[in-house]
Amino acid sequence: MTPRRAEVHRATSETDVRVALDLDGGIVRAATGVPFFDHMLDQLGRHARVGLEVEASGDLEIDAHHTVEDTGIALGEALTRALGDKRGIRRYGDALVPMEESLAQAAVDISGRPLLAYHAPIEADAVGLFDVGLTEEFLLALARAGGLTLHVRLLAHRNPHHAVEAIFKAVAVALGDALTPDPRRGGEVPSSKGTL
Repeated sequence: MTPRRAEVHRATSETDVRVALDLDGGIVRAATGVPFFDHMLDQLGRHARVGLEVEASGDLEIDAHHTVEDTGIALGEALTRALGDKRGIRRYGDALVPMEESLAQAAVDISGRPLLAYHAPIEADAVGLFDVGLTEEFLLALARAGGLTLHVRLLAHRNPHHAVEAIFKAVAVALGDALTPDPRRGGEVPSSKGTL
């Protein structure tokens, strides 16, 4: 099987982001300068069962928005490159993930049609240095750059840390299933159109 790996370097006047992605597993580590976001990227890599290395520096003296968003863009671009023409993948994935009192649901279609439907009201403003609203911004950037149709719902929560972590884990499990090779497809593109 052809290695499903990609590296992306995204440099702007606001950020410098490097992402190395191996869809078939490997090292997971993240260093973005935003500790809680690093923790979430670690959960994303581990529960998607991919190799994911992220190094980012950005204008954190302003806030973490640019760093988080640009990391989502770079990861989406790496995903697109690593998947190539998407032959033989399952394409769809879904997950219902509990994190103590929190419960999150995610469904993904690696369709080439970017869309995020996000329903996750969390009352808290921040977890550590991480603005809770950046969860949606990260997932939107990932969906757009990665060509994903992604639905996310937070079904129950009290603790904002658990809520955000449940969301990242649900997305990870759904995405990991969707990008997994399906031997029954015989290397075909999983679409009646013949392309995704």
